[in-house]
This record gives sequence, structure tokens and C-alpha cells, in this order.
Amino acid sequence: MISSKAASRLYFLKHLKRAGAGTGDLLCFYNTIVRPVLEYASPVWHSSLTAAQSESLESLQKRAMRIIHPYLDYSRSLMIVEADTLEDRRERLARGCFRRNVINESSCLYYLLKPNERLQDIISRLRSSQTFEHYFTRTEIFFLKIFHSVFSK
Repeated sequence: MISSKAASRLYFLKHLKRAGAGTGDLLCFYNTIVRPVLEYASPVWHSSLTAAQSESLESLQKRAMRIIHPYLDYSRSLMIVEADTLEDRRERLARGCFRRNVINESSCLYYLLKPNERLQDIISRLRSSQTFEHYFTRTEIFFLKIFHSVFSK
């Protein structure tokens, strides 16, 4: 669904290029209209993407860069517009979301994950003051899966 929605917006980017819009205008259109579709709520779903799905999303940004800079390859085009690959951006957004919402001491989740250090004023703001259950797994890989996606790189 994300790919088809972004592809339809790339169609308008192509028409803007044919109409004679400048590179700055095309880049502005991409950054404000197309890329938000590709990144919407990405901290939630980024870690569960398959390699094929990630490449599919990346190919949409490659198409956009070919429209904006038709004579440059993808990496040079990204350097000129000072942008990152979508995968790098998703990882950075996921790490920032994790730091803000879990590691930050003012976050309610921080105190849910560390029951010994909970403060009553934080707990009172929650719908339920119950802590999360600790799940035991057979393999360490399964246990560390969420942390690997957040702290990789």
C-alpha cells in the first residue's frame, strides 16, 4: 500500500519535471509530498521489514532521484541533495523514538520497564500502573531482536 501510494505521487513529480519545474522545486515536492508517505510511522514497522520490502521502498526513492537528477547515479544524487538512504533514515528515526520513549527517565515506559525505580507521579498518569510481564525465551536471538534493530550501527 505504501509503495503504490508513493508511486502515484512520483507520477506527479514526473509531470512537474516535464512542466519545467526547477530542481529545487522538485526536491521540495519530494521531501514534502512523497517521502512522508514512505516514512509514516516507520519506527513502528521498520524492524519487521523484509529485505525485499526495504529494497522496494528504496527503489521508489531511487526513481525520485532519477527524476530530479536524471544524469547522476543514486549515491551522487543523495550527496548533492544532502539526503540519506531511506533505510538509514528509518533506523535513525527508530533509535530516536526508542531513546525518547523508553530510555528517557521522564518517559512512562522507563518506569514500567524498571519496577524498582518507578515514581508515583509518573504511574498516576498511566491508564494502568501494572508493569510488563517478563517473557522467557529459549534463544537469546529472539530475546534481543528488538534491541538489535534499535542499537545496530
